[in-house]
Amino acid sequence: MFRCMSLTALICLTVSINSNSAFVKALSKELSNRMSTSVSASALAATSVRGSSSERGYKIIDSHLHVWADEAESKTYPYADGQTPPLNLQNLASWTQLLNQMVNSGTDGALIVQPINHGFDHSYVAAAIAASPSIFKGMMLHDPSMTPDAAVARLEELLLLGFVGVRFNPYLWDSNDDRPMSERNGGGLAVYRTCGQLNLPVGIMCFKGLDKHYSDIIRLIEASPETTLILDHFGFTNLNEIGDESFKLLLSLSKYPQVHVKISASFRITGSTGDPFPYKLVKTQRFDPLLQKFGADRLLFGTDFPFVLEQEGGYGGITKLVEGWASVLGEKERRALMGGTAERLFGKWGLFRLAKIG
Repeated sequence: MFRCMSLTALICLTVSINSNSAFVKALSKELSNRMSTSVSASALAATSVRGSSSERGYKIIDSHLHVWADEAESKTYPYADGQTPPLNLQNLASWTQLLNQMVNSGTDGALIVQPINHGFDHSYVAAAIAASPSIFKGMMLHDPSMTPDAAVARLEELLLLGFVGVRFNPYLWDSNDDRPMSERNGGGLAVYRTCGQLNLPVGIMCFKGLDKHYSDIIRLIEASPETTLILDHFGFTNLNEIGDESFKLLLSLSKYPQVHVKISASFRITGSTGDPFPYKLVKTQRFDPLLQKFGADRLLFGTDFPFVLEQEGGYGGITKLVEGWASVLGEKERRALMGGTAERLFGKWGLFRLAKIG
């Protein structure tokens, strides 16, 4: 049935389908057979994964991280102008480096958020997905300079390459509108509405604080209630006076069932407290209230790789820490927080497992 399809077409079709049907099982078998002859044996060999999902009883899906080309790969996948990665991380954030971190921590899958370092050129992340389609899915970066029609066409193009969501970075807009993401007749609003029709989540990075984008977010929610909206990194509600006020706004968004929050990058919101690893204040003042208001089925674990590598505990440490936060929850809640919510929003991971690379 599938012999006439190219390997790339098989990968794209497989990663875009969320089903256990006989069709998908047959497709998966064909893809696995093809990959066994086109991917190195070392990449597909069996591996002993620490704390595998079969042992835990649930998957760990890292819902927020970035990868970029290392110095050698950048000759093929160049960085955007002025966006060369930090030198201390430049050669630590390739997708093969990420796979090693995931294997060592027992992580089953990852959602790669397109890094600003490659701008709007998604070819490096697309290559990672094509190489490891059971492990990686992508979240594209919306280009605000595009017309609405062009932006929607770009979304549809990347959907076929394994991208299952869209990131809005409000600081990339060049607009006089104080609410640029939801600007009437703009590309952002067109993409946001299309994502609702296609059941694709939209993630928003409120880097300078949720309060600066709250009205814009409300306007998006009201314009397309069917679109799933995800706020990165606890909504960037820092542990300080301003962050506490923003956190009240974040909790107020719990009344909208389509709004979700990533439990990621705890180190980014320590604010004036300097709350060190293991982030006890982040847990009690941010995680616990979010769990109470949103519920575990609207929260998603994430690491913010590779930046987490600069923090105490590193990749494995933050994974085990949030697992510890989840350990006191019921089985259903624990499964949701660590990976179930991500799979409900973005589709299932794990048609087959890749092993450690290199």
